[in-house]
Parts: sequence; C-alpha cells; structure tokens
Amino acid sequence: MEPTGAPVTLSPAVPPPRLVIVGAARIAQALAPMAQLAGLAVVVVDPRPGFATPERFPGVEVAAEPPETALARIRLDRRSALVSLAHDPQLDDPAIGAALRSGAFYVGCLGGKSTQAGLRERLRAQGFEEPALERVHGPVGLPLGAATPGEIAVSILAELVGCFRKLEPAAPGGASVLGPKT
Repeated sequence: MEPTGAPVTLSPAVPPPRLVIVGAARIAQALAPMAQLAGLAVVVVDPRPGFATPERFPGVEVAAEPPETALARIRLDRRSALVSLAHDPQLDDPAIGAALRSGAFYVGCLGGKSTQAGLRERLRAQGFEEPALERVHGPVGLPLGAATPGEIAVSILAELVGCFRKLEPAAPGGASVLGPKT
C-alpha cells in the first residue's frame, strides 16, 4: 500500500486494569460492581461451594477454584490488583504470595493487626523478605472507619485507585477513569 500523505491516527488497545478478588463474601459482592464502574475488569475467586457463583456476582467473571489454579490461569501482571477477603490462610496465603511474585500494582488483605502479623510471618516462612511484605496493604483499604460491607468496599477501591494513579496518572481534565487513556 502506498502512503497517501493523509494523517494516520493510532489508538492503542490497552486492556483495562484487572482486579482479582479472592474470597466471595459480602464485601466482595459490594466491591465487584463498584470496581467495574471504576473501569476495572473483575474476577472473583473462591473454591468454596456456593460462594463464587454467577447468581451472587452477576456480570462478573467467577472462578470457583483454588487461588493457585485460578491465578496460574489469570496471570497477574503490573496492571493487576489482588484483594484477598477470604480471611482464611488457605486462600489468602497462596493468593497474596502469587500477587507479590507477579508485580501486581496493588496487593491487599482483609484483617486486623493480628491477622496481618500472622500473614507476614507465614509469608516470611515462604521466603518473602521485607520489601515484598511492605507491598501488602493490610488492613486493606483507607482508614475511613468503615463498618458495613459497602463502606469497606469503598475504602478498598479508593486505596486501589490511589495506587493505580501513582503509576498511571489520569488524562488531563480528569476525563478518564481506570480504563485506557483517551
């Protein structure tokens, strides 16, 4: 094809950032649709029967399998965030470990100070060192005094957006959300 001299406009097709939520409890039910509204592609992972179902998460990709299996398929990267809400070391630990190894831009885990201390001890035993452990946002979310699942979801999403925007600032005028820049 011969060049015509006409201007060419290129629009890169950048997939939206992704949020993987491990643990399909009530906070996840509030967080998933909020994250979609903010422009994230959401996947909910939970191997427990009856938790990660299309009925509980309409319009959201669900993976009713162990985090190790789901995350091997999903392949977290620098445009991925992971929030573990399971409050169960059998689900939290492998998910957080995979996220730390992946370079995900955000890694968060539900639970208070004692839960976080236990998580960090278990991760140290797996060979993770302090720089990696410092990447874990825990307790997850901004300290808003959130009490309900919806409020906790807002605090998580606000912290996650802040971390993402440190890496990829919004377009001038603030027109874009988390999706591709326009």
